[in-house]
Amino acid sequence: MPMKATYLLPIATAILIVVFFAGLPALRVCRPPQKLQDEKRGWRSHWFILALTLIYTVVAFVNLGNARSPQSFRRFSGESAVFELESPSPVGRVMLFTGIVQGDCSIEFSPDGSSWLPAASYEVGHASVLKWEEPKLDGAPAGVVSAVRLTGWNGVELGEIAVFSPEGERLALRSACAELCDEQDLVPETPHYMNSSYFDEIYHARTAWEHLRGMNPYEWTHPPLGKTIISLGIAIFGMTPFGWRFMGTLFGVAMLPLIYWFARKLFGGRFVPGACAALLATDFMHFTQTRIATIDTFGVFFILLMYGFMYEYLQTRKLKDLALSGVFFGFGAACKWTCLYAGAGLGVLWLIHWLRQARAVSPEGRERGEKPDYRYPGTEFAANVAWCLIFFVAVPMLIYYLAYIPYGNARGCIPFSGEYTALVWKNQGDMFNYHKGIESTHPYASRWYQWMLDIRPVFFYLKNFGDGTRSSFGTWLNPLLCWAGLLTLPVLIYMLLIRRERKAGFLLWGYLAQLLPWIFITRTTYEYHYFPCSIFLVLALGYVFGLMRDNIRRWKPFVVGFCVLSALLFILFYPATSGMRVNSELATKLLKWLPTWPY
Repeated sequence: MPMKATYLLPIATAILIVVFFAGLPALRVCRPPQKLQDEKRGWRSHWFILALTLIYTVVAFVNLGNARSPQSFRRFSGESAVFELESPSPVGRVMLFTGIVQGDCSIEFSPDGSSWLPAASYEVGHASVLKWEEPKLDGAPAGVVSAVRLTGWNGVELGEIAVFSPEGERLALRSACAELCDEQDLVPETPHYMNSSYFDEIYHARTAWEHLRGMNPYEWTHPPLGKTIISLGIAIFGMTPFGWRFMGTLFGVAMLPLIYWFARKLFGGRFVPGACAALLATDFMHFTQTRIATIDTFGVFFILLMYGFMYEYLQTRKLKDLALSGVFFGFGAACKWTCLYAGAGLGVLWLIHWLRQARAVSPEGRERGEKPDYRYPGTEFAANVAWCLIFFVAVPMLIYYLAYIPYGNARGCIPFSGEYTALVWKNQGDMFNYHKGIESTHPYASRWYQWMLDIRPVFFYLKNFGDGTRSSFGTWLNPLLCWAGLLTLPVLIYMLLIRRERKAGFLLWGYLAQLLPWIFITRTTYEYHYFPCSIFLVLALGYVFGLMRDNIRRWKPFVVGFCVLSALLFILFYPATSGMRVNSELATKLLKWLPTWPY
């Protein structure tokens, strides 16, 4: 257990959050944040977001993963490969780099090149793909080894073998099986997240490569577009950890100018939007989730776009903005079904908008002096419904349908054929039944109310080096964002219900649309499901910053101090979000803020 002094840090953070909100004047006299009208001074006036994006890009891509990994593979279906040691030597350990086809293999040692003694057997299961693995040499004979024989079954796919002496020196090999000993310069000292897959990369990175190779996908529990986006990085940089993580990290970088753009739509100016971007850049979950080859990043990216354009439509009533919102909804839904929750939220916002128009043209509305936003509300409503049927139904369905092209390629069928349509339809039922039935226990599982308080992070990776140091990381929100963001919700509720402030309602509903469905979902859930909510917490804090801007003379020190504290916490927790090798005991004492945090 960490020292009691460990808890001084979270207590101090909580006190600073209270001090921050104490700087907010009484809400009953607050003027709602107005959108500032900026002078057009060119891109140079946005120097902060440009610099922030550049700095974040460097931080995000440093130590993302090796850019070189074995690229030649061989499958085994009962055959063997013999590897002769250039100089006979005792063997301390053997490492294998696995491909994406599961199976079994055995390792045998020979002291003379003719007689063979069993050394190890190893199963390449679904959790062992795209990794450097060390089979336990439980049955390895003692003495000098002159050759190693590897036998594989069931089509197991392997990319490289490495043999080490008891002192850790890699031994040179000769073999007719060139695929497994032709990239010896890529053999690492030890398996690590830099050279191997981790967590759900064993599903998503693998499936992305299968899409490129025209194979039937192993992971079919989510729509295909996210894996197709991951495959673009693999196509550019090869099947390497850097390659399969590249696109997610790139989208994570792009979220910073994107949330800056969204915040400018909401609040105007540059200071408050810049603060929102800084909070996102220093959020732990944004950092870890976008550096792993899973599909959550793409869903959140498209949620930002669909809500940004919906807000723009509600302000300008331009149909092109409504259309773009629908198109990005289609891309998001084709990545992950959680974007359907976001789409439902958009539908509610759209419906409220038109109910407000109906109230404005009613006799009661005319008496109150309300004016509709449209000259002919009834006619324009009918046209708007038709527009939405095209861009929120037809176009998203087409995007979703065409996202299955990799499935069709693997089966030799083309879009709009009966076979292609049947496989798309079947996958919807398979996905629904799979997610409906997930009730397994997991040490890092958590429920929606735990996410709101940062109670149970998800541990992605852990490696103890045996010398008192470790490399580890997981995903959870920066506690400053999580806890302060939670306190913004009552502010939004008050401003909506008492002050009738529409902007507060927009942000509140964006948050609730992503959270409320999880209340009724009984399957096993994890804190990374809170990722879409986190962007609305950032914007909700931007709303509070806007309240301060428009109601407090010296408001900037509050906001700057808040963002600086967020950055300091990001630096403090960087070892636990990046996999940086650190002293285990010291890391636990500093970073285990709550008893439920696995650090």
